[in-house]
Amino acid sequence: MKAKTFNSKIIPLALLGATAIGIASFPLVQNAQALQTAQTTAILPAQGHRIEVVFVLDTTSSMSGLIQAAKEKIWSIATTMGSAQQNPDIRMGLVAFRDRGDAYITRSYDLSNDLDSMYASLMDFRAEGGGDGPESVNQALYDAVHDMSWSNDDKTYKVIFLVGDAPPHMDYANDVKYPETLAIARHKGIVVNAIQSGQHQHTRPAWQQIAALGQGEYFQVEDTGNSVAVATPFDAELSALAAELEATRLYFGDAAAKKAQRAKLDANARLRKELSSEALARRDTFNATASGKANLLGDSELVEAVTSGRVELDEIEAKDLPASLQALAPAAQREVIDTTAKRRDELQQQIRQLSDSRSRYIKQKVEAAGGADDSLDEKIYSAVKEQAASSGLTYDSDSASY
Repeated sequence: MKAKTFNSKIIPLALLGATAIGIASFPLVQNAQALQTAQTTAILPAQGHRIEVVFVLDTTSSMSGLIQAAKEKIWSIATTMGSAQQNPDIRMGLVAFRDRGDAYITRSYDLSNDLDSMYASLMDFRAEGGGDGPESVNQALYDAVHDMSWSNDDKTYKVIFLVGDAPPHMDYANDVKYPETLAIARHKGIVVNAIQSGQHQHTRPAWQQIAALGQGEYFQVEDTGNSVAVATPFDAELSALAAELEATRLYFGDAAAKKAQRAKLDANARLRKELSSEALARRDTFNATASGKANLLGDSELVEAVTSGRVELDEIEAKDLPASLQALAPAAQREVIDTTAKRRDELQQQIRQLSDSRSRYIKQKVEAAGGADDSLDEKIYSAVKEQAASSGLTYDSDSASY
């Protein structure tokens, strides 16, 4: 099904929100290690529920059209997943794959709730290589199942979305074939869904078998994608409020923590500069949700840490405080924190209200154009709703976020 075109500035996108997270060449940022180090004290929702999703993406040249537009949709996918009643923490990871003889076989980004930093690195990716038919699907699935930091608890919905347009090489020596890998995935409680891009006749049976063995679902989309995205009159105001919200963050910690914080802020600044207004609106909507809290704040954020009671202000060494607070008396420091917390709450409430208006606007336009039941957004959401139920997650909304 091709993307639908609507009159009021609805933009056809080659979605694959799931794929958005993965694009071709994988130039890791210099401070990626510092970013990962900061995850040890991540902020989790009180309920402890979590969604861990890894996108296993074919990044060869034939996927270029789908991949480029897919970058726009990752935030709406995250918002949709986070809309469960339990406000789950969202961790995402990527395995990008090509084939033997290409620039790389696989390149991975481990599960993380710092979506900004991951997305900033993904913005550099290009689809290249391939051209000889089958790809290293076996290796990619093996890496996704074995090399990611999957949780072990039963409150975590663990899921892989395999996305590609070519079948796996089954003729490589020293290659663990996908049936063996999928048996391990089942043992770990990881659901594997298979999304076929295009109509390659030899890909369909392999993808269908992978979905069956992975206890997941099989989807097919056109190689230009078949989803929709909507530009709304609320996007610019959302972006302005979100920028003000981000300015309320105050960080503390030692040199290592500050290095990670600088890396996150740099990634944040890049997204603000380079993302489209529609993509920023989706990201800002996600960050205002309970599930987006960790992505918004990162680690060692002073206002949240002190007001939540996790950290006592007088236990932090002066040199580890934000520079703007170091010269203030303790009472003045606390006043700044409390005032900032109040303003943050006000901004988040305004963003949520505006996001609700944006969502209603989009749904009206989609319904006026005949609905989007066959869109990839809805297919992914349907799979998530059904599969996440076994991990205790429940969804009220009738449709996906756009």
